[in-house]
Amino acid sequence: MTTTRIEQLTAPEERFAEILTPEALRFVARLHDQFAHRRQERLIARMRRAGEIENGRDFDFLPETEPVRREPSWRVAGPGPGLEDRRVEITGPTDAKMAINALNSGARVWLADHEDALSPTWDGIVGGQRTLRDAIRGELEHTTADGREYRVTAERTPTIVFRPRGWHLVEKHLRYVDRAGIGSPASASLVDFGLYAFHNARELVERGRGPYFYLPKIESHLEARLWDDVFTFTENALGLEHGTIRATVLIETIPAAFEMEEILYELRDHAAGLNAGRWDYIFSIVKHFRGRGRRYLLPDRARITMTVPFMRAYTDLLVATCHRRGAQAIGGMSAFIPNRRRPEVTERALAQVAADKRREAEAGFDGSWVAHPDLVEVATAEFDAVLGDRPNQLDRMRDDVAVTAAQLLDVHIDDPLITDAGVRTNVSVALRYLEAWLRGTGAVAIDDLMEDAATAEISRSQLWQWIRNGVRTEEGTPVTRAHVDAVAAAVLAELPRHADDRYDAALALFREGALGEAFPEFLTVPAYAQHLVEQPVGRLAAAG
Repeated sequence: MTTTRIEQLTAPEERFAEILTPEALRFVARLHDQFAHRRQERLIARMRRAGEIENGRDFDFLPETEPVRREPSWRVAGPGPGLEDRRVEITGPTDAKMAINALNSGARVWLADHEDALSPTWDGIVGGQRTLRDAIRGELEHTTADGREYRVTAERTPTIVFRPRGWHLVEKHLRYVDRAGIGSPASASLVDFGLYAFHNARELVERGRGPYFYLPKIESHLEARLWDDVFTFTENALGLEHGTIRATVLIETIPAAFEMEEILYELRDHAAGLNAGRWDYIFSIVKHFRGRGRRYLLPDRARITMTVPFMRAYTDLLVATCHRRGAQAIGGMSAFIPNRRRPEVTERALAQVAADKRREAEAGFDGSWVAHPDLVEVATAEFDAVLGDRPNQLDRMRDDVAVTAAQLLDVHIDDPLITDAGVRTNVSVALRYLEAWLRGTGAVAIDDLMEDAATAEISRSQLWQWIRNGVRTEEGTPVTRAHVDAVAAAVLAELPRHADDRYDAALALFREGALGEAFPEFLTVPAYAQHLVEQPVGRLAAAG
């Protein structure tokens, strides 16, 4: 039997040495020893249930966990130090410039994102960990190639909540070798979480905050149980008091919407709250019901607002569930962003964000997300108007909410408006986002909206579904593979090109994800494997 280890498959770089230390990699190996097999079991269970749904089974609240839902007494740990007031959270990737902007933004929380807003290049993953390490210690600064200096100047910086990659993703620059000597790509979740916790957990506690996490792409309470066991193991390994780690779970898949209460229960010693991840939730609906026929068609993305019945049912249920159990309910992202060169765009963005945040605050949410520093003030004003001096509204029980399974599943919209412009927008967003993602940028301003992996997934999955169902647009245009391919060619013809752009690769990935017979579960998975993984040139092993 060999000793388990993590092998680094790229040449060690001096600038990453403080992150990829032998001790840190040994800790990541220990996480894999304990949890890699269970992660695989959970992913197999996902695939099994997805097949059942594709074959006509509907989601429902689980009968076997009904006692958990009925028992009125249990509560979650709730917010840790620095998380009591989350009225506005700014989200974004972890490169130094964006991190400094987030830390200076005036938001209460910074969601430091290694998931949908980050292109997972090896440089981005390890460099992001280094950014976070420096930010937590008050040492972060950045100078651009043209000499512009960025420094953290805010007296009170946001509490950091780190979002690792989801259970379904791997980190191909590291290999886990088990006791039988069998190697496999490392779990991206365990790599991201492990490196961050190992380097920063105790430092955060000493500074009066704590190791806090956003958990993405959860599909069941058993996946939440796995995370809870990871947290407990980590607390024991790092000498932390039980419950020091706190997690907010993104309810961004329709399977998870039926298990909100159970997810909180499994994480109850570590749970801070739930978040309404609206864009991934829409993608999840399209993905799970893509083969169910025309009843499950959704209109142009811009028309799927938070006030349509199935989205309102999902968010009302989230607030009611959270507050009943002492958990914070955090609202979703407003994609509108200001444009300082176009005042009319900025005015419209501010008005739309204000209306969105007003609706969330009045619905009982304790906070919400923005993607741009210029939106922090307007979002804060809407939550201030409802919260006043209170840090949250956990005391608002929403006893008026009684959401049924049928309401969550009733995604039909009478006469869904699918237009030529909607088709073109989906093509344009998917292509332009993919091109930027392949160059290492995961959050991209496109036509005055902040697009990330979730919105790109909505765009390509809607096109796939519209093609499969033989849709005609409002103008009478048949949405066929040939038509969408022609639209893609027209979009590319209008975009400025340069020698180093990645549009050719983006087009190939778009065709695979939107026009193929098979439906890739995630657009970025093959894109990562084909384009972002560096060729193995060296090896650095750390034994478990």
